[in-house]
Amino acid sequence: MAVPSTTTPARAERKVRLGRVTSNKMQKTIVVQVVRSVRHPQYSRVIDQVSSFKAHDEANRAKIGDWVKIMETRPLSKDKRWRLVEIIKAASTAPAVPDAEQGAKTVKTVKRVVAE
Repeated sequence: MAVPSTTTPARAERKVRLGRVTSNKMQKTIVVQVVRSVRHPQYSRVIDQVSSFKAHDEANRAKIGDWVKIMETRPLSKDKRWRLVEIIKAASTAPAVPDAEQGAKTVKTVKRVVAE
C-alpha cells in the first residue's frame, strides 16, 4: 500500500529576464526594458520586440543604463510583478569629457564649409 507523501509540492520555476534599466524615478521601483529577437511568421525576417517591466528594487540600487536580472514574483502593486535579483553590469560612471560636444560641432561646421 502506498503511503501519501507529506512533502509540499514543488512550485514551478519562475521566469527570469535580463534587461536594461530605463527609469528609476519611482521609489523602490525600476522600469526594465527587455529586448528579444523573434522571427516574423509571414516574412521570416528577424525583428526585435521590446517589452517594459516594472520591478521592485528595495534598496534603490539600480541606476539608469544598468543591465539587471529580474524575476517574476507575486503582484506587488497594480503594475509591479517582477523583482530585482541582481545588477549584472553597472552603467558607465565615467565623467563626461569636457569640450567633447564643442569639438564635434566644430568638425561638423568645418565639413559644411568645405562642402559648400
